[in-house]
Amino acid sequence: MALNGETKTESTNGEAKTESKNGEQVSRHQEVGHKSLLQSDALYQYILETSVYPREPEPMKELREVTAKHPWNIMTTSADEGQFLNMLLKLVNAKNTMEIGVFTGYSLLATALALPDDGKILAMDINRENYEMGLPIIEKAGVAHKIEFKEGPAMPILDEMIADEKNHGTFDFIFVDADKDNYINYHKRLIDLVKVGGLIGYDNTLWNGSVVAPPDAPMRKYVRYYRDFVLEFNKALSADPRIEICMLPVGDGITLCRRIK
Repeated sequence: MALNGETKTESTNGEAKTESKNGEQVSRHQEVGHKSLLQSDALYQYILETSVYPREPEPMKELREVTAKHPWNIMTTSADEGQFLNMLLKLVNAKNTMEIGVFTGYSLLATALALPDDGKILAMDINRENYEMGLPIIEKAGVAHKIEFKEGPAMPILDEMIADEKNHGTFDFIFVDADKDNYINYHKRLIDLVKVGGLIGYDNTLWNGSVVAPPDAPMRKYVRYYRDFVLEFNKALSADPRIEICMLPVGDGITLCRRIK
């Protein structure tokens, strides 16, 4: 798709070169799931090649490459964010976790590899077929026993869990990468399920950088549709006294919320 006057794209050594109308060549990153907000694609590539790919576990690499063939591959968690989640979970010694929005399971695998052998992940997604695309790799990695997958909308499952007070405050870490128009509704429920001192990570909170774009700026339809929901959600988090927050420009933006009361 041509954007902002760009007219021609060709690939050289894995990096796209886009020729603009004035004849200048600008690098455009070709990584599947490339969601970096860095303005320099060369700098993002440097991060991947220096920090991420050399340390990426073989199962995650395999799953990333399988996901690249999926027509909706842009939905996957980026490799640098997967690395970030894996280290974060180890730092907080997470054991009981939840993931809403699984897709083919790249972030799920990053989580499962970070948890101890008796760690648990409650994983929810409306599409089992996508999850099963990555499941053989997860099984081969020896971590499938940590995952309880539930197909269907997450909201009814969360409501059922909240109804039983034994579930309150039992999760160390929760990762949400699902329908942005329900983020506020998820938060209202998850805040009771995560323990005091535990973390909730919300993905895509910078939403392709559209959160600072003028209302009349050119955007893809799905970006424009969810933009106001993301803006509303970010505003709600900033005003929530029950949490400490940290918004990071990793991937497409991830906001970490630490429950403090």
